[in-house]
Amino acid sequence: MKGTILVVDDEQNQREILGSILKNEGYSPVLAGSGVEALRALERDPVDLVLTDLVMPGMTGEELIDAVHARNPGLPILLTSAYGSIQTAVDAIKKGAYYYFEKPVDKARLLIIIERAIETLRLRESHRILSERLFPGASPIIGEHSSIREIKRILPRVSKSDATILLTGESGTGKEVVARNIHSMSERSQAPFLAVNCASLPESLFESELFGHERGAFTGAHRREIGLFEAADGGTLFLDEIAEVKLDIQAKLLRALQDREIRRVGGKENINVNVRIVAATNRDLEEAVKAGKFRADLFYRLNILKLSLPSLRDRISDIPALAEFFLGKHGEKGVPPVREITREAMRLMMRYSWPGNIRELSSLIERAVVLSEEGKITPGVLPPELRDEPAAFPSRGFQLPPQGVDFEKLEESFLRQAVERSGGVHTRGAELLRMSYKTYIYRLKKFGILPP
Repeated sequence: MKGTILVVDDEQNQREILGSILKNEGYSPVLAGSGVEALRALERDPVDLVLTDLVMPGMTGEELIDAVHARNPGLPILLTSAYGSIQTAVDAIKKGAYYYFEKPVDKARLLIIIERAIETLRLRESHRILSERLFPGASPIIGEHSSIREIKRILPRVSKSDATILLTGESGTGKEVVARNIHSMSERSQAPFLAVNCASLPESLFESELFGHERGAFTGAHRREIGLFEAADGGTLFLDEIAEVKLDIQAKLLRALQDREIRRVGGKENINVNVRIVAATNRDLEEAVKAGKFRADLFYRLNILKLSLPSLRDRISDIPALAEFFLGKHGEKGVPPVREITREAMRLMMRYSWPGNIRELSSLIERAVVLSEEGKITPGVLPPELRDEPAAFPSRGFQLPPQGVDFEKLEESFLRQAVERSGGVHTRGAELLRMSYKTYIYRLKKFGILPP
């Protein structure tokens, strides 16, 4: 069978005709004479699509859409009506209908739309399953630092909104964890959460990955594929490293956010999508706007609600709780299992600068568990950078200038080395010197390394 379709119409003759058409095409029809019967049928058996009349006694087709989507947010619903108008169609789509038909329904068109809707549903489900395998459910937000407490305080309220959220902070500070918590606390929690790292996608495939493509849209497009916007319909799409999106794609992304519709690559139809966007970046988007590398209108659209995550070195007091959490996550991988971190090992962790932030801490705990032979993490299984005494300057590998150079020359020397070692990536340079991004930029301008 191609799929199970629930046909809802108060006219017996009409629903039996539709049921017969569907059965002849290889579908399994389930017939219901009212909205109430339809809901009972949905409780008994799962279906792949609902085909319902709009005007019915008791529960209308629009009311049925609300009731069905309250139980199954992603289920496609097709509406039919003998009293159609352009406004009726618009209202139906806004309500969440996948498509709208005027009666008498064109058989060929109906079958094409049904096939497309069920294919979209199944592709979305495969995206969801893959996402859950690659990105398991939300981890708790751990820590009692004042900035973390404030984030945890406002997160329930922020999550109830559908407004776009921008998460900022250095790499590895837990932006995806916060995004997943936003999704799990929202009314979209039963729908998909999909994540994409914008920096990792090849430029040639970026548009197709976000918006999908039609068969034959480009070389190698052997079949229609839905993009992440369609796959996440009803749920949340997390766009990590949003600053890496090219300007031409930014324009299309802006339209998707403003109009809540997309067009597949090679397609001619606009497709309505209902997606909550959470974006993240470790760069200063305002500086990117000034430099002409990021659209100002897209920035303002993303910057409706902004949450800034602190670096781990700015919340040292949270390291013991985070370390214990990761030990609970990775400890059973040890032989024997590791369930303790010694006081000396914890002391070394708390004096380290953590340039990789929470992600680095998680990796370190996992590594220490594998190397431990005592059932506990000791200084001996920690990497050399934690065991070594802190250098005279915070970051390793800097060359001190000759003796007698004044302090300003010393500072300028370190700044120039940071620019060179970071390849001109100022967020990385700031990390190397353990400065805030704004302080780093200010000092670069002070010494003429950057133009004022």
